[in-house]
Amino acid sequence: MGEPAVTNASPLIFLARGGYLDLLQLTGDRVLVPMPVAREIRARGSHDVTARALEETPWLKVVDPPEVPSFIQAWDLGPGESAVLAWAHAHAGCEAIIDDLAARRCAITFGIPLRGTLGLVLLVKRRGRFPLARPILEELRRGGMYLSDRTLDQALALIGE
Repeated sequence: MGEPAVTNASPLIFLARGGYLDLLQLTGDRVLVPMPVAREIRARGSHDVTARALEETPWLKVVDPPEVPSFIQAWDLGPGESAVLAWAHAHAGCEAIIDDLAARRCAITFGIPLRGTLGLVLLVKRRGRFPLARPILEELRRGGMYLSDRTLDQALALIGE
């Protein structure tokens, strides 16, 4: 595999809450977490499942991000989203794991490879790791991930569910 993926907070939070954090490893042996994302997660406190996972999961690697290019800064994203996109832009072949719509639009505009939490679950199903994606997605929705019924149904139709 090429460069490890770099993730923002929301995929980490949703997957950790749902007990599916290991789905991130479908992108590679290591997953990078820029320092601004790590700070955001650590601020949740040591009782938080995601904060504990960040500290206890050896394949999650906290990294110092490069300087955020002005063309990404112009999108006025949060520090985590900006750091993820700056890292992915600076490392050709790196995939950004990000759910935020504005950040996804920014990535698309600049040709930064990306995938969201929904895309990870669809990948799991395509690779045969789980027989059905719907139960995973429903669990993630119960854990706070916003996914409209329409989007859910459209995504599941893509994989034959």
